[in-house]
Amino acid sequence: MLLIWLVTLIPSTIWAQINTLFVKQGTTMDRSLGSSFQIPAASLGSFVTSSMLLSVPMYDRYFVPFMRQKTGNPRGITLLQRLGIGFAIQIAAITIAYAVEVRRMHVIRVHHIMGPKETVPMSIFCLLPQYVLLGIADVFNAIGLLEFFYDQSPEDMQSLGTTFFTSGIGVGNFLNSFLVTVVDKITGGGNGKSWIGDNLNDSHLDYYYGFLLVISTLNLGAFLWASSKYVYKRETIEFNEGCIELESKALEISPLGLQV
Repeated sequence: MLLIWLVTLIPSTIWAQINTLFVKQGTTMDRSLGSSFQIPAASLGSFVTSSMLLSVPMYDRYFVPFMRQKTGNPRGITLLQRLGIGFAIQIAAITIAYAVEVRRMHVIRVHHIMGPKETVPMSIFCLLPQYVLLGIADVFNAIGLLEFFYDQSPEDMQSLGTTFFTSGIGVGNFLNSFLVTVVDKITGGGNGKSWIGDNLNDSHLDYYYGFLLVISTLNLGAFLWASSKYVYKRETIEFNEGCIELESKALEISPLGLQV
């Protein structure tokens, strides 16, 4: 479980972008809605919640029954498969974030925008796909992680599962702050242009998103390896004088299915 916990830190770091760099990126873009109203950049975070609220019932009502018929697993897919899908969706989200930032930098060069308070003529709604995808990914990640750590903890230590889940989120946020600080100091030293400077119109945020994309892809590979080594705790039902007892046993399960 500790090995699985370690490979969830990078996804927690990606999640931290919703309230940090995504918001900072949005403040530089055209936020006009009508002639007199500007959308707060941080308000796009509500689309993460909205996409989660829409995706959860769809997951339970359609995805799980469909996959249950294919795999025979009561959950539809295994707990680690659920996490793997969520991590893959996160990679898709950061790929879109990278592409949008490349486009934003192109618009900046075309219009010769340099000032930190100049507005880039590009709608903030271009950021919506990355917010929505991260919300969908969280249906697999957040719920899957909490279920995994609670379900797989020893029966007398199941409260430890919640600790694993919350500590992973906390460490992921600290890791995000550490990465931003280190990257800013390294790239901004000397005569270099910082990837994450105070003036995003004169920085290279696209390079940083590319960096996150690379480490996320490598982390997914590490997750697949850790999943292949993981041994699930299985619960079997036994009948004893009209009562049902649960007995924990070990079962090898690969990331792609069950191996009996």
